[in-house]
Amino acid sequence: MQKIQQAVEKYRSLILDAEKFIWKHPETGYRERVTSQYMENAFEQLGYALVRAENITGFYTQIDTGREGPTVLILGELDSIICPSHPDADPVTGAVHSCGHHAQCAALLGIAAALTDPAVLEPLCGKIRLCAVPAEELLEIEYRRELKKQGVIRYFGGKTEFLSRGYFDGVDLAFMVHTGDSFSVTQGSVGCIAKSITYKGVAAHAGGAPWNGRNALYAASCGIQAVNAIRETFKEADIIRFHPIITQGGDMVNAIPETACLESYVRGKNYKGILEANRKINRALCGAALSLGTNIEIVDIPGYAPLNNDPNMVKLAKDAAALALPEYEFNVREHYGSGSTDMGDLSVIMPVVHPYAAGAEGRSHGNDYHVTDKEAACIENAKWQLTMLKLLLENDAACAKDILASFTPTFASKEEFLSFLDGFNSEGDRISYLDDGTAQIRID
Repeated sequence: MQKIQQAVEKYRSLILDAEKFIWKHPETGYRERVTSQYMENAFEQLGYALVRAENITGFYTQIDTGREGPTVLILGELDSIICPSHPDADPVTGAVHSCGHHAQCAALLGIAAALTDPAVLEPLCGKIRLCAVPAEELLEIEYRRELKKQGVIRYFGGKTEFLSRGYFDGVDLAFMVHTGDSFSVTQGSVGCIAKSITYKGVAAHAGGAPWNGRNALYAASCGIQAVNAIRETFKEADIIRFHPIITQGGDMVNAIPETACLESYVRGKNYKGILEANRKINRALCGAALSLGTNIEIVDIPGYAPLNNDPNMVKLAKDAAALALPEYEFNVREHYGSGSTDMGDLSVIMPVVHPYAAGAEGRSHGNDYHVTDKEAACIENAKWQLTMLKLLLENDAACAKDILASFTPTFASKEEFLSFLDGFNSEGDRISYLDDGTAQIRID
């Protein structure tokens, strides 16, 4: 433990400089060019050879101890969110790290730096893969749809995209630590489907002849209210969330809006609950379109799998915290969070844990969010993760092997999981108006 402490402390300035730089250069998913380049340069200056993601941001490197054992993946996320009202938001894009990912990157760099010390690496066996991954925040859905159409990406989440590209092939276990307000871990968090919804009306002069139009914005408003009217039918145990935003509501004030666009997720604790809720939501959205004589296009997109933290990996995080963070309280919370992360997509095929490090204050994704305790969020975080790695891979990786022996994956392989995900893709107009005055509606 003393060697880990000393190795991280040696690179204190490198870690805190990274936190400061990345905070000042926030970029959203698949746009993190400055952030990725900064991290790439820092890793290469430490002597690492990198595998850069083709056509997108992010990279990974692998350390081979030269001793046989499992491969452990440690991740840090590159992207920011959008919150234009935050005082430190980019004045052009509204991007800001009101999610704490900048501190994750700083901690990941600290881990990489400490592992250049032979004294830290010597007790370990197996391989260590360090990855700076893009696009965890599932936002700017239309931008990512365009990237998918162009063949740049296949999946909207960075970890899922990296998984599909083979960048995680050969990995046995994975962990990453998210910035939070305390050192803690939950049982997991909900998964989601992403949705792009377009109501299609008919434009007409809003003052002169509004009766010649069909108001897409009114239809969208009715759709939102229709979903609100069925919220009580969602089972509390499924932790369903639907939270749409209107991204387009018309082109000019003196024309009946012919197009209104929404983005949202349908979140839930398990796939059964997500699919049931999504069908109800689609039915309500379509009913609103039908009531005003408009049409509706619903694009359903694979979001993220529910995250299930492996119980043995949770114990690992707790044991490592007791060693590395004796001055901090560590909380094991027996509940599921209602946010979503693409770390869930790894949890269905390998043992993972996604705990939290202290240091942040304010509302996550809000305009008062800041990392006020950089020591906890970056320095102590790096020490904690190195201690998790130590416990996993010391003593001929006995701990890691025990965890692997007791783990049962939800899907037998990444191919099986990705095929399952692809089945969520659905698009097209949902209403066919027939000449006899009837209409046909497609919910699924």
